[in-house]
Amino acid sequence: MLKHSLIHPEINAILGRAGHHAKVLIADGNYPASTKKGPNAQVIHLNLAPGCVTVAQVLKTILSAVPVDLVNTMGIPADDAYAKFGEPPAWAEFREILAANDPELRLLPVLKWDFYKAVESPDHVLTVQTGDQALWANVLLTLGCRTV
Repeated sequence: MLKHSLIHPEINAILGRAGHHAKVLIADGNYPASTKKGPNAQVIHLNLAPGCVTVAQVLKTILSAVPVDLVNTMGIPADDAYAKFGEPPAWAEFREILAANDPELRLLPVLKWDFYKAVESPDHVLTVQTGDQALWANVLLTLGCRTV
């Protein structure tokens, strides 16, 4: 039996094959997962219904299973209409999850178009499409390596 909380067999298999620097996208329900992905990426659809499951739930679960070196979120361009509202509320929840998992991990925004480029990398191995309705709630993980 697995000791971590991730029990999805396909996600476990993809993460088990992934190496250091592999990228995993946890996408909100608005993300264009069918077109914005790397050439080696598999898409797992967990978007059962609006709000089910959330990016935060998937983030917490994946962090239980693999080491992560870097956590990026899709940054909001200054000319985007949403920019006037400031930081998206979902980011505070992501920071809480990161702090509980590894106090050294930081949530680093990457502007939208650069975020898409990072996702389209050959290093992108997995997209988990959620039903999260929060805006700007996409998270890109760069996997680390196991040290113990």
